[in-house]
Amino acid sequence: ACTSANVLILGESGTGKELVAKAIHFNGPRKDEKFVTINCGAIPENLIESELFGHEKGSFTGAVSRSIGRFEQANGGTLFLDEIGDMPMEAQTRLLRVLQEGEYTSVGGRSPIRADTRVIAATHHDLKRLIRRGLFREDLFFRLNVVPIRLPALRNRVEDIPELVRHFLARAASNGLPWKIIEPEAIELFKGHGWPGNVRELENLVQ
Repeated sequence: ACTSANVLILGESGTGKELVAKAIHFNGPRKDEKFVTINCGAIPENLIESELFGHEKGSFTGAVSRSIGRFEQANGGTLFLDEIGDMPMEAQTRLLRVLQEGEYTSVGGRSPIRADTRVIAATHHDLKRLIRRGLFREDLFFRLNVVPIRLPALRNRVEDIPELVRHFLARAASNGLPWKIIEPEAIELFKGHGWPGNVRELENLVQ
């Protein structure tokens, strides 16, 4: 947390990758600056570069004014690239250039913009498999994978379930739901469940 090194968080859906990214940001020297999130898999392929780097007025149909991108929004702070494995190849190339050179240009722009942004990326994909299939740039992987953090699935850390259940029960009560107690026998049943949705599934069940 105390550095500006790029971080790559790997783990199944629901394991808490964004929570870890926020913990890194808010325990580091950039904690008073912005934490900006973009889901690389939720934005249409033709808009991802504009979302990341911004665009100039008239740079494409519908660009009626200048718009700043997520890199500029996160300047001085942290940019969390969620589901980086779903990023289109062309956007990967531009992201690599930013990480290498520390600057970028907006879509339709000519003047370089300095990027003082820490990048934390996350994915549930096996990036090395995507690299072998030609779907992810190997050089970008090495740029992002400075500090790798692998989050285990909930089924591989069932000893955490009782504490997580207590936490989610308290949160539910603070949100106005009745206070409930889960018996030890039920906790043992929880430990035997596969939890394909991981901690998010457990949270939803408790709620």
